[in-house]
Parts: sequence; C-alpha cells; structure tokens
Amino acid sequence: MRRPRHLSPDDKAVWDMVRARVQPLHAERREAPASDVKPTPPRPMPDPAPPLPSFAVGARAEIARPHDILPPLRDRLRSAPIAMDTKSFLRMKAGKLKPEGRIDLHGMYQDEAYPELIAFILKAQGAGKRLVLVITGKGRLGDGWAPDGRGVLRRLVPQWLQLAPLAQAVMEVRPAHLKHGGDGAYYVYLRRRK
Repeated sequence: MRRPRHLSPDDKAVWDMVRARVQPLHAERREAPASDVKPTPPRPMPDPAPPLPSFAVGARAEIARPHDILPPLRDRLRSAPIAMDTKSFLRMKAGKLKPEGRIDLHGMYQDEAYPELIAFILKAQGAGKRLVLVITGKGRLGDGWAPDGRGVLRRLVPQWLQLAPLAQAVMEVRPAHLKHGGDGAYYVYLRRRK
C-alpha cells in the first residue's frame, strides 16, 4: 500500500502561487455547481462471453471453420483440367507413353535448375518432341519449413512451367507414373511448334 504524499511548506507555497495566476481558457463555460449536475445513468453491461468448452490436454480440437491451406501439389496437378486429348492423356497417366526426352535436375540448386529447364523444354519443343520427363527427385525428408516436408525443386518446377517463356511451350504437367519416377518426376506434354 502506498503512503499519501504531502507537499512540503515550500512546495505548497509555489503551488498556491501558480494556481493564483492560472486563468481558465473558456471562462464562460464554467462547470455548473455540483448540486446541479445530474448523475449519468449507468451504462448497460455487455453480455458476458459464453464459457469456454471444457478440454483435456492431448484431446483433439474440434474446428468449425475449414483451413485455408492449399491441398498438396500432387492433388492440385491431378485435379487440373485436361488440356490434351483424352486418349493420349490416359495412356500417359498409365505410363504407357514413352517420354521422348528427359532431364534430371537432382541435386541442383534453384539458380542452376531453372535455366537448364528452360533450355531443355525449348530445345525439345524445337525438335518436335511431345512428351518429356522432368526428374526433380522427391527431396529430403524432414525439411521442416516446407508444408509437405519435401524438396524445393519438386514444388517449383510445376510453377516454372506455367511462367514465361515456358508457358507457351507446355500444354500439360502431371506427376509421372511410378515406373518413370512417381512423385519425383513430372510428365511435360509439349505443344506443337507453329
């Protein structure tokens, strides 16, 4: 508990001098005497928040709202609309179409892999190839910062294939069949050169 502060006689004299010299800014707006002031009615209290549901440590949380995290890349690629003819797509998806070219980006850094990919795709399209295989590898397990815990190139290559200058050359990007690398590779179906 705090003790009340008292002014010394010198401090009290200074305060009285200052108070005597002060003039109100708006003399005409003096407050009414305390007897004329009507008490303000009390403000209504807001409704109390509903009590938190009981919980147990380690119990599963019930979340009413859906999360806003994107589905895994593999699911997004598989659910994308088909741009090529259906018969060829089904054969490619089953691993029955043989890739006409392949590039292995294993172990490369992003700044090495991106120009290699551009050169390979544009050269393959120029040579009239239709289906090529881009091998990225599955990435190291346990990369904690990635949403699905796996390789950088595996996530970036489909994005790069949708950007210029490759977007004009690429018709379809799908995960490869297991015999061609599965999750560690992509089929890239190229447009015919005009």
